[in-house]
Amino acid sequence: MPEDMNVRCGWLKGMYIYTIIGAGGFGLGMLVMPSVMRTIFGWPDQDPIVFGVSGSVYFAFALLSILGLRSPLKFAPVLLLQLSYKVVWFIGVIIPLLIAGAFPTYAILLVVIFATYIVGDLIAIPFPYVFARESHK
Repeated sequence: MPEDMNVRCGWLKGMYIYTIIGAGGFGLGMLVMPSVMRTIFGWPDQDPIVFGVSGSVYFAFALLSILGLRSPLKFAPVLLLQLSYKVVWFIGVIIPLLIAGAFPTYAILLVVIFATYIVGDLIAIPFPYVFARESHK
């Protein structure tokens, strides 16, 4: 890695910890106690298979983020994927709901949480490193 590349290791590790706690707790809750999670967050009943897939994905992000604590740069694409799906969710789901006037109030907390991940990932991800061509010596 070139020495002049700006890498914020503290931010990277902070986002991994945030993902371990936030996504890990969220995903585990969705897998282990889905009805409790729906009650806590005021979510409507959902298909258990799709709900379980979502919980599994969140929990997988947490597991990969544990590895990111050991090798922050190597696992930066985990944060890039997290950033990508959240931005796509905002554009493809939240904005159309807002335009249609059909935004559910139970989604406010999730929108705020996802927005904090987007901002944190944008600060933490070393984009020049992630998108750099691999040099073969």
